[in-house]
Amino acid sequence: MHQIYLGLGSNMGDRRQNIHEAIVLIDRQVGRVGRRSSLVETKPWGFHSTHNFLNCCIGVQTSLTPDGVLRATQKIEKDLGRSEKTENGVYHDRIIDIDILLFDHLTIDEPDLKIPHPLMGERDFVMQPLKEILSEDDHFDF
Repeated sequence: MHQIYLGLGSNMGDRRQNIHEAIVLIDRQVGRVGRRSSLVETKPWGFHSTHNFLNCCIGVQTSLTPDGVLRATQKIEKDLGRSEKTENGVYHDRIIDIDILLFDHLTIDEPDLKIPHPLMGERDFVMQPLKEILSEDDHFDF
């Protein structure tokens, strides 16, 4: 089993419900959700919008490969109504966003998959909830 950490965000519709539904689907399709941070409300990062985000992080035990987790989380995003991550290279409002932050202690640098998430250290809305759920046994350099 692998220990992974995912970041979730929503700034459209019923944000709490969107995150709740994503967590339920992750638990069913990716692996057992064992840890969940509190929700953090933040302004959009990387684009302008009047809709604030709710964000949280979860810890998941999975038997999937990194590519398997990516495919499963992208399917969950689409199932919940998510469209493309960007429009002309610019972020926009979204029903749900699921980012793979950490996967065991792996480092992956592929065009479609980068682990650890390359921008997480710049995003307080990721780091605050992530640090909340990391155990004392987790030693990550980020």
